[in-house]
Parts: sequence; C-alpha cells; structure tokens
Amino acid sequence: MVESRKYDLSLIFQALSDPTRRAMLRSLSKKERVITEIAKPFEMSLAAASKHIKVLEKAKLVNRRKEGSFSYLSLNGKAMMSADRWIQHYRKFWEDQLDSLKELLEEIE
Repeated sequence: MVESRKYDLSLIFQALSDPTRRAMLRSLSKKERVITEIAKPFEMSLAAASKHIKVLEKAKLVNRRKEGSFSYLSLNGKAMMSADRWIQHYRKFWEDQLDSLKELLEEIE
C-alpha cells in the first residue's frame, strides 16, 4: 500500500469538495488542456481559476507540463485511484452491513 502514502487523502478530498474543481477535473478527464481553456467555462478571473488549479496540484490530482509559454494540465489518475481505493474499502463494509441487516429482517419475517 505504498501508493496510498504517496497521495494525501485529506488534500484529495479537500480538493474534491469544491464543485468548480470537480468540474475542472471532469474537463481534464477528456483531454489535456491549457489553463486558459480550463478557466473559460467559469465566471471567474484567471487568477481565481489559478487558485483552484493550485489546490488540485497540491493534492496531486493534476499534472502540469510546460511547452513554451503555455502550461498544460492533465488528470493524474493514480491520485484519483488512491481515493477510490479508500472509498471501495468502506463501500464493502457498508454492503456487508446491509447484507447482514437484510438477512436479519428475512429471518424475522
């Protein structure tokens, strides 16, 4: 489980808590984009969009690549996978709990 230590789940979930950042990630899931292209759909300044992007970078949810004067961002699937593994663990827990409850209710009937 070395992979999970590479990514800070607190930073990931903090980044994912904002709908603007989730929309930015959704956009990046389709293709790599320049920062101005990511910011365009939102009614905010480029500076405000950059703050959101910095939160995503701090959580390692995006990768930045420089080409000339342009910065390109892409989704970092490995960071997303570490959050998904955490969620999957608890999904299994709750599914097992609900299965047990279902069996108990069937016995009572």
